[in-house]
Amino acid sequence: MTEKQIPIFPLHSVLFPGGVLPLRIFEPRYLDMVSNCMKEGSSFGICLIKEGAETGKAATSFQFGTIATIDYWHMRADGILGITAHGTERFTIISQDTQADNLTIARIELIPNETSLALPAEYSKLADMLKHIITQLGYPFLRLKQDYEDASWVSARLTELLPIKLEQKQFCLELNDPIKRLEHISMLIKDI
Repeated sequence: MTEKQIPIFPLHSVLFPGGVLPLRIFEPRYLDMVSNCMKEGSSFGICLIKEGAETGKAATSFQFGTIATIDYWHMRADGILGITAHGTERFTIISQDTQADNLTIARIELIPNETSLALPAEYSKLADMLKHIITQLGYPFLRLKQDYEDASWVSARLTELLPIKLEQKQFCLELNDPIKRLEHISMLIKDI
């Protein structure tokens, strides 16, 4: 397993490898982080918040998250920086420190990405549902490399996009088996 050190962006969102997440950046610590990432061509980690808020004091996050790179950025008319984060690899946090500006820096261990796995026929309706959702969302989701035949891709995108509890999204992120993820999503959809 590979270790590295990255800044962490705790959010009320869950991102998977291969996914995109549009973000509005306005806090100085995150503006600095994004600026450094763009200058250095580096990445940051996105983790779901366990306790705390997205703004103000450093939040406590789950230990399992996703590395993100910046695909696109623009300065909005209201002065807020808009970026599109692209998920690349999952990781676990080994240790972390909070800087004076409340930016969390973590030593992480990368988790190998799941290999492509054919979508079992019993989950084809989930792929159809996902296709419908993505066509409704537009940019940046329509720009995704789409693979409705891949169980990992379908399960990850559904987890990101369905209106399920954040803790359930985190549970799915931590699963290493796309078929178990699809089974779990199928059970959750019955409750929606």
